[in-house]
Amino acid sequence: MVNSMTGFAARNGQSGEYGWSWDLRSLNSKGMDLRLRVPDWVEGLETALRGRIGRDVKRGSLAIGLRVSRDQPEGALNIDPAGLQQALQALGQIAEAAAAAGVVVAPASTAEILSMKAVQAQGVQATDTAPLKSALMEDFEELLHSFLRMRAREGAALRELLLGQLDQIAKLRKDAVACLDARAENAARALRDALQRVMEGVESTDEARVAQELAILAVKSDITEELDRLGAHVDAARELLVEEGPVGRKLEFLTQEFNREANTLCSKSQDVALTRIGLDLKAVIDQMREQVQNVE
Repeated sequence: MVNSMTGFAARNGQSGEYGWSWDLRSLNSKGMDLRLRVPDWVEGLETALRGRIGRDVKRGSLAIGLRVSRDQPEGALNIDPAGLQQALQALGQIAEAAAAAGVVVAPASTAEILSMKAVQAQGVQATDTAPLKSALMEDFEELLHSFLRMRAREGAALRELLLGQLDQIAKLRKDAVACLDARAENAARALRDALQRVMEGVESTDEARVAQELAILAVKSDITEELDRLGAHVDAARELLVEEGPVGRKLEFLTQEFNREANTLCSKSQDVALTRIGLDLKAVIDQMREQVQNVE
């Protein structure tokens, strides 16, 4: 199955007094690039998310965003027991020192004690976040499945597009093969004409050397191997498009090979019709290369 590297998913969740919102998006990338914007006070969350993503996503530039809020009754107070104990001890020490110095200090009221920074729990940081992490990871599964479904849908569309482009390449290759006979006749005629012009006025010739040079020219202009390799590359690409797992890198390599054979065909063609076919091949291969860059 072919998967696209681009995708997006968003989701909201709730568990007890906590509410949250996710967003997960990805773009093309040479490798795997994962960026997370998640609350650092939820212990172990980032590590768990990285491990979970790595099991199903192998390539792409991914960004995960998470915002968590905590709903509390109006006027509710968070008290840090340890901080309260420290504050009371400090107040007792102050009272003892003041009495020893003969200084009268008014006792602190309950409201004043509660307003002390050390007494106030620092939001959600003073709570056990393990249950919250468990709820977030469970909800993340739904987000991830939605994201993967989108990548799979786009990948299916990419696969059909790539198969169509491979069909075009195969047809152009077939057209090139059909041109070979006519090209051979034209090339032979051109060689005879050129040889006749060169040999005019020459009293003697080395027929063996002439035959050797003609053979070398024929070999240099032969494109049979290029067309055979082009057909093999088409078959290999079709096989990749039905494989499981990431195939984008292999397809990128094949498009480079496609382009190499098309370039060689154009440079060796020595025939107008064959050159046109080579240029059409290059155009289709370039379109294919752009689409392959989206494949995971």
